[in-house]
Amino acid sequence: MSVQSINEVRLVGRVSGVAQTTLPSGDEIVTFRVVTDRAASHRGPSGRVKVDTLDCVVFSATARRKVLALTDGDWVEAVGALRRRFWRGASGASSRTEVEVRRVSKARA
Repeated sequence: MSVQSINEVRLVGRVSGVAQTTLPSGDEIVTFRVVTDRAASHRGPSGRVKVDTLDCVVFSATARRKVLALTDGDWVEAVGALRRRFWRGASGASSRTEVEVRRVSKARA
């Protein structure tokens, strides 16, 4: 039996913070967050539902257009891969983990 690595992410949650950015290279990207509720067993001491807020980035023109049509609070399904990006800034080496979204669609609440 051979083992194959898989890096595939599927998120279903609420959209937050859609933004379009032009990189120094001139490339356009769209960033947004998907907010997902944690399981009921992970509620805080006050009984409040805990959430995860996951950073997403979109490079493809088709997916960018779809994300730009969304508004905060819309339910979405985003499919892609987990990426860790590295760069060197004024304060030294930095990294960020985000979901690189290939496909996005509105989801039913």
